[in-house]
Amino acid sequence: MTAVKATPTTPPPRLPTRTKSDAGERGWGGVSPMLTRLAAEKATGVLVRERGSLHLVDGRVVHAESPSAPGLDLLLTAHGTLRTEAWEAAAKATDDRHATTRLLLDGGLLSPGALELCHLGALYDAAYFVLAPSSTPGRFRYGVTHPLGTVRPVPVAALERETLRRRDLLHRVWPDAATDGAPLVRADPVAPPPVTARQAAVLARVDGVRTAPDIARALGRRAYPTLLDVRRLVSAGLVSPRPPTPAAATLPDVTDPDITLLKRLRDALEAL
Repeated sequence: MTAVKATPTTPPPRLPTRTKSDAGERGWGGVSPMLTRLAAEKATGVLVRERGSLHLVDGRVVHAESPSAPGLDLLLTAHGTLRTEAWEAAAKATDDRHATTRLLLDGGLLSPGALELCHLGALYDAAYFVLAPSSTPGRFRYGVTHPLGTVRPVPVAALERETLRRRDLLHRVWPDAATDGAPLVRADPVAPPPVTARQAAVLARVDGVRTAPDIARALGRRAYPTLLDVRRLVSAGLVSPRPPTPAAATLPDVTDPDITLLKRLRDALEAL
């Protein structure tokens, strides 16, 4: 995809300052030591982290979920690949022996290729957020399986490499990650640069309330390409994170003795 570029008459905003400490904080050289250990021991279960979860079978990732990324159900149903009613019926019929995806495949409602493509897109999308730097430790629950069933397991090493590649690409487009989760507002440059059709669809949904993940859901698109579109729009000066609302000033508590003293001062001033 071609990134938008600012014209000479519309200079782009200044880039945030990059430092060596910033590069270190981006996580080069590793993502999750716990995940690496679980892969080595061929563990099966779910790794829960601050921004989502990863499901493993025999040490490989089979599903990823995050509140910041559209799920497999949305990616399948948003553009007609699968009817919403068919997904809901398969999800309700899922039990210990029949996974949701297997029911859809066996019923001829979904082709293996379409399922695998959407599944991998959802998995890598969610994993990008799950593996983000976290302030809380992760925890692993052994033996937990996912009701969707296994579609195509992904090796942990491949998932970590792709996560780091995505971080690096986003950083090179625009190095401030605040655009990934903040409400977005539109700018109004005098001579706006041209945008692609994909970027125009994203720009049309910037309303001061939606975040990049919100826009991805509204469009029925994967989260990461939407993050990339947003950073390119920010780099071109067309979009910016909404400034935080100033905190309301808090008045000190006033007690009865304070009121009495104020009245006495008022009376004394009036008597002068």
